[in-house]
Amino acid sequence: MLVSPKLVRIASLRTVAEFRAHVASLGIDLPVEDTVATGAASPLAQPIEAVRINGKRIGNRYATQPMEGWDASPTGNITPEVVRRWQRFGASGAKLIFGGEAMAVRPDGRANPHQLIIQAANKAGLASLREELLAAHKDLYGTTDDLVLGFQLTHSGRFSRPRDEFRLEPRAAYRHPILDRKCQVVSDAQIITDGEIERLVEDFIQAAALAWDVGADFVDIKHCHGYLLHELLGAFTREGRYGGSFENRTRALREIVSGIRASGNRIELGVRLSAFDFVPFRPDPEQSTPLRPGPGVPEDFSHCLPYHYGFGVNPDKPTTYDLTEAFRFVDLCSELGIKLLNVSAGSPYYNPHIQRPAAYPPSDGYQPPEDPLVGVARQIHAARQLKARAPRGLLLIGTAYSYLQEFLPQVAQYVLRHGWIDLVGLGRAVLAYPDMLPDALRSGKLSAKKICRTFSDCTTAPRNGLISGCYPLDDFYRTRAEASTLKRLKRPSRA
Repeated sequence: MLVSPKLVRIASLRTVAEFRAHVASLGIDLPVEDTVATGAASPLAQPIEAVRINGKRIGNRYATQPMEGWDASPTGNITPEVVRRWQRFGASGAKLIFGGEAMAVRPDGRANPHQLIIQAANKAGLASLREELLAAHKDLYGTTDDLVLGFQLTHSGRFSRPRDEFRLEPRAAYRHPILDRKCQVVSDAQIITDGEIERLVEDFIQAAALAWDVGADFVDIKHCHGYLLHELLGAFTREGRYGGSFENRTRALREIVSGIRASGNRIELGVRLSAFDFVPFRPDPEQSTPLRPGPGVPEDFSHCLPYHYGFGVNPDKPTTYDLTEAFRFVDLCSELGIKLLNVSAGSPYYNPHIQRPAAYPPSDGYQPPEDPLVGVARQIHAARQLKARAPRGLLLIGTAYSYLQEFLPQVAQYVLRHGWIDLVGLGRAVLAYPDMLPDALRSGKLSAKKICRTFSDCTTAPRNGLISGCYPLDDFYRTRAEASTLKRLKRPSRA
């Protein structure tokens, strides 16, 4: 029986020496520099000279990661809450806005009924969203000439909830022996057909055209976290043009890219990739109570070995990864002229500790089965391996840094200084503390009261139909009526 580890809270580690000692006790390699470098001396402050995106150099080495909003209008248009979040992205000081947030390329591909939709009816709203972000950035940092902004394009596949927060309407890439039950896939009729994928390719092409029209520098063709294009990468058992061989499983990406270029659209291209995956996890039933889920354990996979139901999974031991095909994917991105590859892993729906290391689980999750720093190191080293193989002209953005908290700048400095990655990406940490890294660059320290402690409220709230945001640290959300509801929802998992 797996025993959930006794976590050493990052905030309790007062010095770099204590952090290093804790990392050593875990048996992982997670390097950290002694001090926070400030000003132009910091690796985080260095512009990228070798690659231009839409003619621009990226002015520093950190990026905002794409979010998944639950606060757009019912028609997928912007709202004041969406605008505020994008203003905070601009205020972050990041010179790469990687995708902003997930935008469904068609209404039935939304992960929730309040997700942005990139469609003609919302064009003016999306244009104003970009302008709000640029204005916030220019007000604080003086120029947007070195700011690169993209839109993330997505279809949620088996995790689609386009009309009701609590009702799945899945369109899966293939039958999955474990996930089908979780995602309510009960019939082959719920498997998206080749013809439907061909039409979906056209939706991505049209969305990219709209993104260019409203001023985006690039689009992120989303291939991560179990959504449709990521699931297609693992469609080994699928028949037809989009399954089986690596060529077939990457066909949708190649068709989207070729269609964008054939249309005359000059927009740049990026991909956010789950470079590896594990089997789905669940709370250990032997250690779970109605008030507290147990630590995460793998679902029984003995009936589906070798495991050919994911991308970057070791088929013989699917609780470990295999980057063989991820290396091929890096090469493919270079061949297609893709310039940005954002390296993530796993899925927030079925193995969140792999995708988003955290001390506290979301309400539908489980207690961490490992110290979250193990998950941080796993992603950092996977990205390092991909970066070592990446052809010149392809920039890699790293993920999973938020759990480092006080020590994030020193770890980020190391990986940048030693060429492990090109840019460091920050997601949920920006919701609470948008100017986290500018603070570090100015003063050499962070404000402890603003640092994300990975309470997972930004996941628990939308999973329960509430508006998304940082409830613990952002007064805008902490004072909303929804905060009381969220507190009641969270209390059991902290019991």
